[in-house]
Amino acid sequence: MKRITLNSREDTIALGDKMAPFLHAGDVIVLNGDLGAGKTTFTKGIAKGLGVSEVIKSPTFTIIREYQDGRLPLYHMDAYRLENGGAEDLGLDEYFDGDGVSVVEWAQFAEEELPDEFLAITFRRTDDENSRVLTFEPRGDHFIKMVDAL
Repeated sequence: MKRITLNSREDTIALGDKMAPFLHAGDVIVLNGDLGAGKTTFTKGIAKGLGVSEVIKSPTFTIIREYQDGRLPLYHMDAYRLENGGAEDLGLDEYFDGDGVSVVEWAQFAEEELPDEFLAITFRRTDDENSRVLTFEPRGDHFIKMVDAL
C-alpha cells in the first residue's frame, strides 16, 4: 500500500497523466471515495496521458462512457447507480477483458464483476479543501510495479 498527498486539482490530473504510460489493454483501475473527492478529475489525467481528446464527463447517469481516440480505448464507468444490483447484466467483463483501460468509480457496487487483478485507489479529503490523500492498493504484479514506479 502506498499513500500520496495531492494539493490541487492540477496535481490530481498530473498524477493520472503520469500513470497513463504504464497502462495496458485490459487494465482495471478502481477509484473509491466520496462525491467530489477527485475521482473524475483523476480520470481526466489518465485520459490526457492516453491522448484522449474528448472532454471527460462523469458517467453517473450513463454508467459507462467510452473514449476511443487515445493510445488505448478508455472505458470510464460509474457503478453508483448499481447500488441495488444490475452490474451482472452490463457485460462488464467484456470491457475488463477488452482492448482498453477500464476506470471504475464506486466499484463496491460491481465488486463481483471485477477481475482478480486491478489497482484500487481511495481518495480521501483532508482538512485543506484542495488537498487529497490517495491510497494505492495494487492487486497483481503489474500493478505493484506500476505503483512502485509512481
